[in-house]
Amino acid sequence: MDQGRQVFAVDLLERYATKNRGMITCMASGNDVIVLGTSKGWIIRHDFGLGSSYVIDIDLSVGRTGDQSIHKVFVDPGGSHCVATVTGVGGAETFYTHAKWPKPRVLSRLKGLLVNAVAWNKQQITEVSTKEIILGTQDGQLFEMAVDEKDKREKYVKFLFELEELPEAFMDLQMETANISSGMRYYVMAVTPTRLYSFTGIGTLESVFASYKERAVRFMELPGEIPNRQVLITLYERNHKAELHFFIKQRRAVHFAWLSGTGIYHGGLNFGAQHSNPNGDENFVESKALLDYSKLSDGTEVVKPSSMALSEYHFLLLIGNKVKVVNRISEQIIEELHFDISADSASRGIIGLCSDASAGLFYAYDQNSIFQVSVIDESRDMWKVHLDLKDYAAALANCRDPLQRDQVYLVQAEAAFANKEYLRAASFYAKVNYVISFEEVTLKFISINELESLRTFLLRKLDTLSKNDKCQITMISTWATELYLDKINRLLLEDDTAIENRNSEYHSVIQEFRAFMSDSKDVLDEATTMKLLESYGRVEELVYFANLKEQYEIVIHHYIQQGEAKKALEVLQKSSVSEELQYKFAPELIMLDAYETVEAWMASKNLNPRRLITAMMRYSSEPHAKNETHEVIKYLEFCVHQLHNEDPGIHNLLLSLYAKQEDDSALLRFLQCKFGKGRENGPEFFYDPKYALRLCLKEKRSRACVHIYSMMSMHEEAVALALQIDPELAMAEADKVEDDEDLRKKLWLMIAKHVVKQEKGAKRENIRKAIAFLKETDGLLKIEDILPFFPDFALIDDFKEAICSSLEDYNKQIEQLKEEMNDATRGADNIRNDISALTQRYAVIDREEECGVCKRKILTMTGDFRMAQSYFSAGPLAPFYVFPCGHSFHAQCLITHVTSCAHEEQAEHILDLQKQLTLLGSEPPRNINGNRSDEPITSTTTADKLRSELDDAIASECPFCGELMINEISLPFIKPEETQHSASWDLRPQTNLANQRTISLPV
Repeated sequence: MDQGRQVFAVDLLERYATKNRGMITCMASGNDVIVLGTSKGWIIRHDFGLGSSYVIDIDLSVGRTGDQSIHKVFVDPGGSHCVATVTGVGGAETFYTHAKWPKPRVLSRLKGLLVNAVAWNKQQITEVSTKEIILGTQDGQLFEMAVDEKDKREKYVKFLFELEELPEAFMDLQMETANISSGMRYYVMAVTPTRLYSFTGIGTLESVFASYKERAVRFMELPGEIPNRQVLITLYERNHKAELHFFIKQRRAVHFAWLSGTGIYHGGLNFGAQHSNPNGDENFVESKALLDYSKLSDGTEVVKPSSMALSEYHFLLLIGNKVKVVNRISEQIIEELHFDISADSASRGIIGLCSDASAGLFYAYDQNSIFQVSVIDESRDMWKVHLDLKDYAAALANCRDPLQRDQVYLVQAEAAFANKEYLRAASFYAKVNYVISFEEVTLKFISINELESLRTFLLRKLDTLSKNDKCQITMISTWATELYLDKINRLLLEDDTAIENRNSEYHSVIQEFRAFMSDSKDVLDEATTMKLLESYGRVEELVYFANLKEQYEIVIHHYIQQGEAKKALEVLQKSSVSEELQYKFAPELIMLDAYETVEAWMASKNLNPRRLITAMMRYSSEPHAKNETHEVIKYLEFCVHQLHNEDPGIHNLLLSLYAKQEDDSALLRFLQCKFGKGRENGPEFFYDPKYALRLCLKEKRSRACVHIYSMMSMHEEAVALALQIDPELAMAEADKVEDDEDLRKKLWLMIAKHVVKQEKGAKRENIRKAIAFLKETDGLLKIEDILPFFPDFALIDDFKEAICSSLEDYNKQIEQLKEEMNDATRGADNIRNDISALTQRYAVIDREEECGVCKRKILTMTGDFRMAQSYFSAGPLAPFYVFPCGHSFHAQCLITHVTSCAHEEQAEHILDLQKQLTLLGSEPPRNINGNRSDEPITSTTTADKLRSELDDAIASECPFCGELMINEISLPFIKPEETQHSASWDLRPQTNLANQRTISLPV
C-alpha cells in the first residue's frame, strides 16, 4: 500500500455546532444536510448546500418537564425528512419535522416507545412524502409509518413485527425495494445486539411481515456481550453499539456491514430479479465474511469499535479518539485518522460516526464539534489488494494504467510458469508490455525447450501489437510460421499414420496453421514465407499461402502437375485472377481435360478466343476417336454463333477443322452461313476465302470449293469444277449469275458442251436430251448455240423441230421490234406537237401586278430595270418573268433573288451568264411575249444559247413555289454576313446612369 498518499482526509467542519443548545448526543446526515441532537432537547439543522451559515434550531423539550435529551435523530438520504426521539423524566417521545417546517410534529401514536432505528424507502421517497418507512424500537418491535408534508401529521402507524423468541432491542434498520413483474419486493435487514435478521417478500410491508407468522425468520447470530435489560440504555451510551450500514452505489445497496459484538459481519447484496420465489425466502447476501476485532489491535487486548462507517472499499472504525481505516477486502489497516479535539470535549472524545450517501461524505462528532472525513482516492491501491489475494480478475478491473495491468499479468504468468502450466503462462506473458522484455520471455521458454508454449506466446503477442508495429508483427509472424512447420514435421516423425488419421493432432495443427496464415497473410513477407514452406517440403501449405497472396500462377501450376485440371480451372474462374493466366495455361489445361477446359472457357465471357488459338491448335493436332466430341470445334462454334465473334483467325481455324472431318456437311453449312448478315456495309463472312479455297483444294472438298469459287465471283471455275461433281450443281451455279448476260450464257454453254459430250446413247436420243437441256435454259441458249458441239456427221433432220422453233422465235422478235418502232414514231410526233403548242402559250398580266421581290409594278418602266440589249424588251417596259403559278418578277430582281439564295457555285454561274449577255448587247430585243420579232430565225446565235442557259438557271421554276423556297427552311434567320447588324440589337447594361435625365410623360 502506498503510504505516501492519504486515502481519507479529516477536516474540522464546525467547532461549536450546537450554538450553546447543549452538548451533541447524536447526529445524522443526508444530501449535505446535518442534523444534530443535543443534551438539552434541541435539534440543530445545518444545511451546507445552502451555505455554512444556514442553521435552524428547533426545541423539542417544549412542554416537557425535567431534563430532556435527544436519544436518536434520523435524516432521509434527500435531507428533507427528519425523525427524532426525545428521552426524559416523562418517558420517550418521537417527533417528525420537515425541512420547510418551522415547528416539529409529535408522533402521538408512538408515544412511550423508544425508537432506536429508522429504515427509509430510498427508492420511493420524495421531498413531500416519506412513503412507507420502518421504525425499530427498544422493545424489539417494528412499526410502519408514512408522513406527507402537506398533512402536517403521520398518515398512519402500523404494527409490523415483534421479537418473541429472544426479545432484544432493534439497534439499526435498512430497507431496499425493487419493482418486479409481480409487484413490489421488499428487502429488510435489522440488527439487535446479537442477531442480524433478514425479511423479504412481495406485496406490502404489512403482508410481508404478516407472512412470518407462518414461517421462520432468517437471522444470523453472533453472540457478544448481551446487556441486562435494566441497564440497557446506560450500557448503550457506552461502547456497546450494534450498527448496520449499507453502501449505496447508483441508488442501490451493493454491500453491507454489521458492527456486532464479535466482529464486523459484512458481505455483498444482490437484489436482482433472479429471486423469483413469491415467498421471498432466498438469501440475498453474498460473499459473507467476518472481520474479527483481534485484527485491529497489535496487543493482546481486543478493542471494539464504538462506531463505524462504510465506504466502497473500507471500514471506518471509531476506536477511542481515532478512526482506523480498514480495507474491506484485505482486512488490513491502511491508515489512522486523528481529530483536533477541543479541550472541553477531550474528556469524552469522539462520540460517533455517520455517513452521507448522497454526498459521498463521512462525519465524526464530539460534544461540540463536527469533523468531515472526505474520500480522496480510496480505489487507488485496490488493484494491488486484489492481486495480493490472487483475485486477478478484480485486480485487473481496478487497474488504472497499463503498468498496473502489466504487473497483474506478470504475477499470473510467473505463477503459471512455476506450476509448469506453460501454455497458460505464455498467454499471460504475451499481455505484458513494459515490466518484462520480449527477449526475456522467449529465452524462458527456449531454455526449457517449450517450443509449443513459445509459439502460443508469439501468437498471443501478435494480438497485443498495434497496426503501426509492422516490423515487429512481420518478424513474430515469421517466427511463428517456422515453429508451426517444425511442429508439423515433428508430428510426422513421431507418428507414421498421422496423415491417414484425419482426427490426429497432425491434421488439427495443419488446420490451425492454415488459419494462422489466413489471418497473417497481409503481414507475412511473401518471399520469406514461401522459402520457409518450400524448405520444409510443405507443398500443399505453399499452394494454400500462394492462394492467399493471390499468387495464382503457383497454385494453378501445382494443380496442373497433380493432374487436377478442375481445381486449376476453379482458381482461374475467380474474379481476382488475371486473364493472362487463362491464356498462359490454356495449352496445358486443354490437353489435361479438354471438356472441363472448354466449359470453363465458355463460362468466361470476357476471354479473347484469338489468344487461345495456340492451345486449340495443339489440341487439334492430336488424334481423336472417331465418335469423340471435338471440344475445340464446340468452343469455336460457341464463339461464332453465340458470341458473334468476327475474328478471321477464329473463323479460319473453325473452317480448317471442318475441312479435316470426313463428313463435309458441317463445312458446307459453315460456308453457306452469312455471319455478317444484318450489318450495314458489313461482310457476309469473316474467314479468308483464299485460305479457305487452298485448304479445301488440299483436302479435296470439291463441293466446298465450288461454293468458294462462286462466292469469289469465279463462276467459270465454279461451274467447271461442279461439272466434275454433278451437272445439277453446275446448273445451280450458272443460275446465280444474273447481272451479266454474256457470262451467264457462257456458263450455260460450258454446261451444254459438257452435256453433249457426255451423252453416249443413240444419236436421236442424244439430240432429244440436248433439246430438253435447251428448255432448261429459259431461252438463253438457242439451237444454233449448241450445234457446234455436235459432230459434223450429225444429220440436219434430227434438229428440224428445234430449228423451226428457233425460226418462229426470231419471227416473233421481229414483229415485236416493229411494234416498238411504231410506238416510238408516234411518241416523237406527240412531242413535236407539244413543242409547237408551247410556242403559242401566253399569260395575261394585270396592270397592277407587282414584282414578287421589289413589290413594284411589273408594267412600269424605270431606269433602274434597264437590262442589256441582249434581252428583248416590250417597248419601254423592263424584261420580266411570269410563272404559271401567277408570281411575276422583274428579270433583274429574279436574278438577284436566286443568286442570294443559291449556293456559291450556282450564283457565280448565273452572274457569269448575265455578264456574257451584257457583252453581247447587239442582238435584237424580244417582244412582249418573249419571242423574237417577225424576222425569221435562220440559226441559233451565241446570245440565244446564253439566254437559254440563264433562263434554265433562274426561271426553271418559281422561286416562291419551287425547291428554292423549300431549301430556305434549313437556313438560319440571321445569315453570317448579318451578324454585325444583329448585334446592334443586343441589350446592354448602362454603365453611366448619373448623366441620364428622367423625363416624365403625361398619362
